[in-house]
Amino acid sequence: MDHNVALAHKNLLGVFGERDRDVRAAAIREVYAEDVTFADPEEVTVGRDDLDRKVQRLLDEAPGFVFTPVGEVRSVQNLTLLSWQLGPAGEPPVVSGTDIAIVEDGRIKHLYTMLDAPSAPATA
Repeated sequence: MDHNVALAHKNLLGVFGERDRDVRAAAIREVYAEDVTFADPEEVTVGRDDLDRKVQRLLDEAPGFVFTPVGEVRSVQNLTLLSWQLGPAGEPPVVSGTDIAIVEDGRIKHLYTMLDAPSAPATA
């Protein structure tokens, strides 16, 4: 597996999807540059510690929710895109989005999360 593709999966499942703090901390050191920036619609965080706090808040707000990759990682040069869904295990997702990562020196240096617009309810 391509290194950048592996990083994209570790970002989603090994960090954002990991509830064990010690396991997640080890993954954070492996996956991200020390001064990583992460931006989502709510805020921008800088550094591994702030990223870890952000992930913990997200997980605390969504007990029982799991991340699931959607499709394959798309990658060109140092840029990767991985779409995902988040929701209760075994149930339809509550939110979906795409992570866009820029890799430098073998680690994610910049990470952006773009959320998909909520689906409109089906009408009969």
